[in-house]
Amino acid sequence: MRYVIGMLVTTILAATVTSVAWAQSAQTPTLKVGDMAPDFSLQGTDGKTHKLSDYRGKSSVVVAWFPKAFTQGCTIECKSLAENGDRIRKYNVVYFMASVDPLEENIKFAKATSVKLGETVVEKKEADFPMLSDPTKETAKAYGVLNERGFATRWTFYIDKAGRIAAIDTNVRPPTSAEDMIAKLDELKIATR
Repeated sequence: MRYVIGMLVTTILAATVTSVAWAQSAQTPTLKVGDMAPDFSLQGTDGKTHKLSDYRGKSSVVVAWFPKAFTQGCTIECKSLAENGDRIRKYNVVYFMASVDPLEENIKFAKATSVKLGETVVEKKEADFPMLSDPTKETAKAYGVLNERGFATRWTFYIDKAGRIAAIDTNVRPPTSAEDMIAKLDELKIATR
């Protein structure tokens, strides 16, 4: 019996170490600051198709990848960005949240003003920025955010007017995502409007 328990513990520990090693390796972006950002053409919750190349030479772009609509961290991140949109829009920047969710799901999420998370209800403003949908997951793969579970990793990419990656935030904190984005825009010296 001790042998069986010992083997079970060894198997669990090996699986845990493998999972931790994968998670740590997944934390390293494949794209680097200075790389050209992969172009994309994605449907937005505003009814438009957004192409990164359309903004080149005109404005900086921020793409905040999120794992899944109507989940806790994503709802809190969306709430933060929606409540601070007027502060973010002071900069010459176009910003999006993006996921691999279907467009219909992101539209519902963007319009939701109340999200039930277990026993807790989170009140939020309707998103005043487009959410992009990448159901084919091709753009998520190009940005290196697609994880083993098939969701996007919560990373934010700051892309300059020339289309190059200016910064990558791999430690996004949903409750302060807007404040952190504003601080990064200041740090990158993004022009104000």
